[in-house]
Amino acid sequence: MCFLRGICYAKQNAFDRAKECYKDAVRIDVRCFEAFQQLMKNSLLSPDEEWQFLESLDFDSISVSGDVSSSQEAADFTKMLYTTRLSKYRNPAAFETAYDSLSTHYHLSTNPDLQLARADLLYTQCRYQDALAITNAILQEDKYNFSIYPVHLACLYELKMKHLLFLVAHDLADTHPEEPCTWLAVGVYYFAIDKIAEARRYFSKASMMDAHFGPAWIGFAHTFAAEGEHDQAISAYSTAARLFMGTHLPQIFLGMQNHALNNMALAEEFLKTAYGLCKTDPLLLNEMGIVKYHQDRPRDAVQYFEAALDIAEEINSEPGAWVATKTNLGHAYRRLRQFNKALDVFNDVLRLGGKDAAIFSAKGLILMEQNRPEEAVSVLHQALAINPQDSIATELLNKALEETVLADGAAEEEADDLADFESHLDQRKLEAAQRVNGRRAGRGMLDKGKGRVTRRRTLLDDEDKGESMMEMTDEDE
Repeated sequence: MCFLRGICYAKQNAFDRAKECYKDAVRIDVRCFEAFQQLMKNSLLSPDEEWQFLESLDFDSISVSGDVSSSQEAADFTKMLYTTRLSKYRNPAAFETAYDSLSTHYHLSTNPDLQLARADLLYTQCRYQDALAITNAILQEDKYNFSIYPVHLACLYELKMKHLLFLVAHDLADTHPEEPCTWLAVGVYYFAIDKIAEARRYFSKASMMDAHFGPAWIGFAHTFAAEGEHDQAISAYSTAARLFMGTHLPQIFLGMQNHALNNMALAEEFLKTAYGLCKTDPLLLNEMGIVKYHQDRPRDAVQYFEAALDIAEEINSEPGAWVATKTNLGHAYRRLRQFNKALDVFNDVLRLGGKDAAIFSAKGLILMEQNRPEEAVSVLHQALAINPQDSIATELLNKALEETVLADGAAEEEADDLADFESHLDQRKLEAAQRVNGRRAGRGMLDKGKGRVTRRRTLLDDEDKGESMMEMTDEDE
């Protein structure tokens, strides 16, 4: 009864009341999987709330014909099955444990629902190729398992497989035109080939066929964002946020749109709301870091970028998916004038395949700040090899070449000054030697063994000795 009451409230868009009815249904009978599925599928709970709700359920109430061990095993099985349905942004280790146990101990490794949960986890980790392999395997067994298609289509889009998207959309349109997933597939295909107006039309059609179809609402909002229609995008994302209260993604997109409009304070508020719903999404932390960076708070930005990269590594996310975050971290270090750290980060980006003219331009700017214009010239040439029309790289290259010329001229002038100084010094040494040798020749044998004395002292000695010789001459007479 509680489950049916929740369905009625959901039809009336009274999602708060529907959520409570679904929760009551599962509390009354923990095996009411339909009510639990409605809570998860419609994202009515945040990731933290999902785990708290799971821990509050009384799985020990499950009994199997008076057999204690069988009852305990049934309780454990139900809890593990529910665990695989929870948000993949929170506690992926618990999911892996439940998935391994269900796959091996209960021999459910080929179960489509369990495989879909695994594919969903891989998608959140940006491991699109691995997720696509799983969805392909499921669709080979059951070609029209429509619960698989949202993740399958998202993977195809991320991997830029436009031809496969066309084939999937064409097949679904021919065979199942009554399904919302069909028009979602058509919309994703048009979005992938940059036909935004057509994509919007089909996303809208999918959302009208099922008002609670989350992917269609998000896709519909994305079409406005792609065209720079920020106000309309904000309106569409706000609708998605109202319909799907537990997911943080609409709040992130609202923050992005306000950031694009330069409404930093409002963008920060939306991102904080998203952070309250989910604290372990690297994408969210990256966006929060970007806002801090544009608020001239690079030290705070560094903390968010580093946290995003740490979480991405912790959940075994694909490293190449976070090249942009590493790039942002490098720019934040540059703003803090921590040039060596910034260079290390940019070199990591280049090793991961981020061959972008902007990266080389940033490296060139740092090298110029470190008074290394010759190295900057080499790096900026690489930037222009990638994008010859890059105005920033061109301007920096001209400045670096000017500094190189000035440095070469200063070096030549310094070398000339040094040569003049050495020549002058040699001349002074020669003059001093000549004066010393001349004085010694005038004093004759009397000066031998007396060592070096001052000029005044020598003249006095000569005068004394002259008087002595005159006295000796007078006595002889």
